[in-house]
Parts: sequence; structure tokens; C-alpha cells
Amino acid sequence: MNTTLPISKNSKLLLRLCIRLLFLELQPASDLLHCHFCSEANPKPPPLPEDDESKITQAVQLLQETPHQEWSSFQSLQSLLFPFPPSSPRFLFKITRSLPSTSQALNFFKHLQQNSPSQDTQFLSYPFQALLEQAGREHDAGSLLFKLYQDSKEWEIPLTVNAATLLIRCFGRLEMVDKSLIVYNELDPSLKNTHIRNVLIDVLLRDGRVEYALRVLDEMLQPLSEVPPNDTTGVIVFYGLMRRDKKVLKLSEEDTVNLVLKFGKHNVFPKTNWLTQLITRLCRNWNINKACDVLHELLTLQAPLEAAPFNAVLTLLGRNGDVGRMVSVFGEMKESDIQPDVVTFGIVINQLCKLGRVDDAIELLNVMGGGSRSDGASIGADVIIYNTLIDGLCKVGRQEEGLHLMERMKSNGLAPNTRTYTCLIDGFCKVGEIERGKELFDQMKKVGVSPNVISVNALVDGMCRHGRVNSAVEFFTNMQEKELKGNENTYTCLITGLCKGDNIDKAVDLFDQMLRSGCSVGPNVYYSLISGFSRAGRIDDASNILSKLKAAGFHTDIVCYRALFSGFCKENKIDKAYEIIKEMEEVGIKLDSVSYHSVIIYFCRTGDFAVAHRVMKQMIKQGLIPTFATYEALIHSYCLNGKIKNAMKLAHDMSSLLKVAPNTKIFNILVESLCKNNRTKDALRMMDDMRVKGVKPDTTTFNTMFRGLKEKNLLEDAFRLMDGMIEHACNPDYITTEILTEWLSAVGESEKLKSFLQGCKVSASTA
Repeated sequence: MNTTLPISKNSKLLLRLCIRLLFLELQPASDLLHCHFCSEANPKPPPLPEDDESKITQAVQLLQETPHQEWSSFQSLQSLLFPFPPSSPRFLFKITRSLPSTSQALNFFKHLQQNSPSQDTQFLSYPFQALLEQAGREHDAGSLLFKLYQDSKEWEIPLTVNAATLLIRCFGRLEMVDKSLIVYNELDPSLKNTHIRNVLIDVLLRDGRVEYALRVLDEMLQPLSEVPPNDTTGVIVFYGLMRRDKKVLKLSEEDTVNLVLKFGKHNVFPKTNWLTQLITRLCRNWNINKACDVLHELLTLQAPLEAAPFNAVLTLLGRNGDVGRMVSVFGEMKESDIQPDVVTFGIVINQLCKLGRVDDAIELLNVMGGGSRSDGASIGADVIIYNTLIDGLCKVGRQEEGLHLMERMKSNGLAPNTRTYTCLIDGFCKVGEIERGKELFDQMKKVGVSPNVISVNALVDGMCRHGRVNSAVEFFTNMQEKELKGNENTYTCLITGLCKGDNIDKAVDLFDQMLRSGCSVGPNVYYSLISGFSRAGRIDDASNILSKLKAAGFHTDIVCYRALFSGFCKENKIDKAYEIIKEMEEVGIKLDSVSYHSVIIYFCRTGDFAVAHRVMKQMIKQGLIPTFATYEALIHSYCLNGKIKNAMKLAHDMSSLLKVAPNTKIFNILVESLCKNNRTKDALRMMDDMRVKGVKPDTTTFNTMFRGLKEKNLLEDAFRLMDGMIEHACNPDYITTEILTEWLSAVGESEKLKSFLQGCKVSASTA
């Protein structure tokens, strides 16, 4: 049986002295002497000698094999644990950490307390730290750790920096942040170094206790702080403030900016991605001036900035079209030796193209290739930049230059992609060069670049814009056979084109196909179908589409209401037309000039001139000016029904309201009506009025007058009118020749007819 050898009183004193000296020797490498100068965790003591490692293994084995009640009487174990001279604290730390369970570690720690020759409790700080590490792995770690922490105060065992860090971090992870604060607040001030504060700030921010965290941080940010922030502090704080976590109290933009600048005065700067997030946030809130000020201040503090945050500023300036400030920011980057990257150039080039300043954008492309960095190195333009420039050239009608730029792109080792070809196809199609667009479409497939639905839409839109709707439908059908499906824009373009071309049946077929394909149907498709059906006189079908439009959640626009109203009027469904007007009023849409025109036409056709005239007065009262077509329709209806006086008064009112004389067509209606009512002389005076008002008569005007003069056999007036026709350089047509030949031949004036047809005046020769 092992027995403990007796130790004399002098031997015990000598052993304690050796332990104390050994502990003091280790302190410079620990947190116990220099903790307030240290910004990180305890620097690790030197590695143990190999023989110590073997002793640790032996001690752990003995501790596990021997019941803890017998440890004190186990001579070999005691000799290993308490040699003379004593081992370092790290020796006991490693043994504690190597034990397989918290309970064994706790028993071992108590054994050290009871059997250590030294009464200095600091010697137990490292084994206690290892005990905390063991306890932190238990399922009830929170309560166990706090119990051990309370025991450490009772046992007067000082915490190492790492032990305090472990407690604060574990309590934070277990959402026992109040316990973290207890540990921190009860720490000796000399232990509250930068590392400890960083851990506490991280715990507080994660728990949403931003105000408390900022109070701790504020001490670190003071100009002469003994615990200044370091890069780790910056990472913790900036990450915490940028997190999109509901628990985190967001600082105002002003406070965030001030915090960044305070860190900067300690030479701590946010990482590029976090600074970019801050600048982007400022820009999104339209605080562009503040964003620029932050970057300028950081440059003053000599922050190692990169291009990304400047790119965020340039992006917003570009959206605002503020090229002047973009140039200024770009210049400041160059002056501060901040190398612009390909994104920087891309932003500026994109904005220049949007403003139509393509030549400036191309010049910038040349700068990229000519050594744009301060070290003379070039920044190669990528496919995106080339595509932006090609698109910009096509949008200003310079498609050929776009093609040349694509060749330059190839020579620089960049392969054109689908967008490259699509920009060119769209450019050529928009100016009507459909065949060039089709050639490019075929070329892209030939070189292995797959067209997409946008490429197809460019050709379809171009064909429809230039009246080749049937070709567009045929092309789209071919693409469908090749498994290239259309989208909402494809169908909308085709259906609109077909409806405008009055091919309503084909439009309906495509509409049904669109629904079967699963494409979403936008309001423009419904509007086009309603207009198409209305023009085709299929007003019931138009009403059916209107119901579908409403069921889809869309609102009817003025053009749609106008088409329906006109269609109901044409079909003499005036009750339905009134329902449309009522619905328009309910949704706050007023009748426009075209809608009023349809009402007036309807009442003119039914002979309700009084109502038609009242509608026109109402139209004028609403601040809408009737068009020439509206006046023409009402005047013509008056004339057809023998109300020539009303027609002439309306023509006079028209001159007063529009400050423009009636056009030739309206004068022709009045002249014809006067002649038919045997008022030929009044018709001649009407022609004189035309001359006074600067309205040029046409062949129809003269033919109408010749018929009227023939009926009255007014030869001299006819001769003067023939001279007038020559003066106005108005060439006679076959109707003119037919009227005059029949009349002048019958009265023996064939020579005058011959002279007239040769372009000679005839009234003077008669005289």
C-alpha cells in the first residue's frame, strides 16, 4: 500500500517558494501581469518538454485508474503532480484538460486545492480554466459554468483572460447574456483588455443589446484609450451593424458614419464588402452627398480603399444622370491611386451610352486598353462592356459601327454572346433592315451561339413595326418548331400587329395559344383584342374580352373604352354606349376628343342634329377642341339633310374657335351642297372665301363648281374658273375633262377647251 512520505516544515516552505518563483517566471507569457497591454487572448506558454508530455500521459492514466478517494495516498501520483522543483501551471492545465469528463476534472481540481504545497491560489488559475472548458461541453453547461464561476470567487481563484473570455462567450451562446455581463463587470479592470471587450461586444450585438455594446466600445474609441480597437473589433462591430437581424437595433445612418470615422482615427477600417454595403445603403436612401463625404474622409485618414465602394456611388450617380459628378468621383479615385476595375469602367460607359454619348464611351474603352492603371497596366474590357457599347451604338442608329466593334471584340479574344447578337439584330430591325437582322440571327446559330426569346422578340417586333406581321407570325412558328418558345412580349407584339392589320381571327388563335402555353397575359393584349373586335364590328366578342380583362384584375384604359364606345355606336347599340360612358365616369375617366367624335358621328347618322350639336357644345365646355374630322362629319350631315345654313354657321364657328379656317374637304362639302341647292353664285363666293382664307381648292372643288355652272349655263364664270384652276396649278382629271367636253362642245366652245387642256387661260381670249 502506497504511503505519503512526511515532509518537514522547512521542506514545505522551500517547495512553496519554488512554486511561487516558477509562477512569476511564467507570468510575462501569461495574462496575469501584462493583460492590460494585451489585445488578444492569452499568448500560449512555450511548449512543454517531451518528458513533461510523457508525465502528463502517465498522470492522466493514473488518475483514471485510481479512485479519486485514493489519489492523496497514491505516492507515484503525488510525485508526478507535486515534484520538486514544481512543474509549470501549464503542466496541471494539460492534465485537467486531458481528463475524459467534467466530474473527473472537478475532482482533480479539488485534489489540487487540498494537496498543493502552495497556498497561492493563482497557481490554480490554469487548471480552473481547463475545468471551465470541460464544463462548457456539458448539456447543462450554463448552470454548471455559473456555479463554477461563483465558486472561483469563493475560492479566490483569479480568472485568466481566456477563462473570462470562455465564460462570456459561452453565456452569450446559451442566451444567458446577463451572466456574461456579471462576469465582465466583476473582472479586475486590468483584465478588461481589447480581446475581452471584443468578445463582450460580439455577444451584446448578437443579442441585440446595441446601446450597451456601444458604451463598451466608446471607451475603446477614446483618443488616448489604453484599450484601443483593433481589426477584430472592427470586424465584430461592422458585421453586427450590417446584419439583417430583427434583434439588432439599427443605428441611424449618421451614427453609423460617425462610428466608421471614429474607428478610422484608430487606423481600423471596415472591410471592402462592409464599406460597400454602407455606401450602397446611403445611396439607396438618396443620401449621395453623405456617401461621397464618407469616402473622402476615409481617404483623408489614408484608409486602404478599393474600387467597390466608389462603384456603388458611381452607380447611383449614373441612375441620376449626373455625369459631371461621376467624372469627379472617377478623378478622385485616380488621384488617390485607387485603381478602377472593370466594373468601374462598365458603370461609366453604361451611363454615357444611356445619355447617347457613345463617342465618349468608346474613348473610355480605348483608355482601358491603353494602360488605365497608375502602373501602366491595362484593364481588359469584358463582354458586358462591349455589349453595352454595341447596344449604345445601335440605339443611336450606328449599327454598322456596332458590327465593327463586335469584330474588335473577337480580335481581343472575347466571344460574342447571345446579348451581343440580339443588340445588333434589334438595332437593324428598328430601322427597317429586317433582312440584315435575319442574317445576324442565322449567323449566331451558325457559330454556336444559341438565340433566346429576346433574340426572337427583336425580329418579331421589327417585322411587326414595319408592316410584315404575317412574316413575323411565320418566323415565330418556325422557332416554335425548333423548341424556342415565345413569352408574353412575343405574343403581345404579334397579337397587337394582327389586330392593327384587321386580322382578328389569327390574333384570336394566337391568344388561345398564349393561354395554353402558360404565358401571363398583360393588359395590352386585351386592349388590342378589344380594339380589333370593335373595328371589325364584332362588338359582342369585344365585350367578352373586356370581361376577361376585368377578371384578370386589369383596369380598362381610355383607348379601350373608346374602341368599345365607337363599336357600340356603329352597331346602333346606344344603350350599351351609354353604359360605357357611365362606367368611364365611375372609374374617373373622362371622354376624350375621339370618344366625343364617335358620339357626334352616331347622332349625325341617325339625323339627331340637335343632340349632335349639344354633344359638341358639351365637348367644348369640357375643354376639348373638336377636330377637323368632327366638324367635317357634322357639317356633312347638315348638308345631306338640307340644313346648309346650319352647316355654314358651324364652319364660321369653327374658324372662331380653332383660329384656323376649315380645310379643303369641308369647303368642298359646302360648295357641293350650295350647288345642289341651286345656289351656284353662293358657291362661287364660297370659293372666293377660300382664296381669302388661304385654303387651296383641289380638283374636287373645281369639278363640283363646273357641274353647278353647267346646270346654270354660266359660261363666263366657267371660263374664269378654268383660268383659276390653271393659276392654282390644279391639274384637271378625267371628270373635269368629261364635264367640260360635254358642255363646251354643245355650245361651240371647243377651242377654249383645247386651250385650257394645253394650260392656257381662256377667259381673256373670249373677251
